[in-house]
Amino acid sequence: MKKLLLAIVLLISAMTTSAQTSKVVYHITTGIETAAAALNNVKNHLAADPGVKIVVVTNGPGVDFLLADSKDSKGREFSGIVSGLAGQNVEFRVCNNTLLSRNIDPANLLLETKIVPSGVAEAAKLQSKEGFAYLKP
Repeated sequence: MKKLLLAIVLLISAMTTSAQTSKVVYHITTGIETAAAALNNVKNHLAADPGVKIVVVTNGPGVDFLLADSKDSKGREFSGIVSGLAGQNVEFRVCNNTLLSRNIDPANLLLETKIVPSGVAEAAKLQSKEGFAYLKP
């Protein structure tokens, strides 16, 4: 009887573990020139793992693509792709320290963004306390 109970507990544990959603934080700290590639990585990630929970954390020059009217090297605005990804439950978090140090008005950010006190602290918290895998594109 004990072996049967142990087998059931192990089976339920395995099922629960495999059913858990994977969680990933993409930490973007570089400028617009690399943001397009990073967002393409996010799109590809979602295509391969539609149930993944993705949070994009930005600080330093990494916030630039989240400013209204920001465009990639081909002149395409980032607002469309950010909106599309947000529609797939991707979250975009922006470092308030960066906004303050660079005198960026939060009103200039895309609507899909959320301001966090520190981008670095946010990325670390997601990784260490909330079990997110860390990717730095």
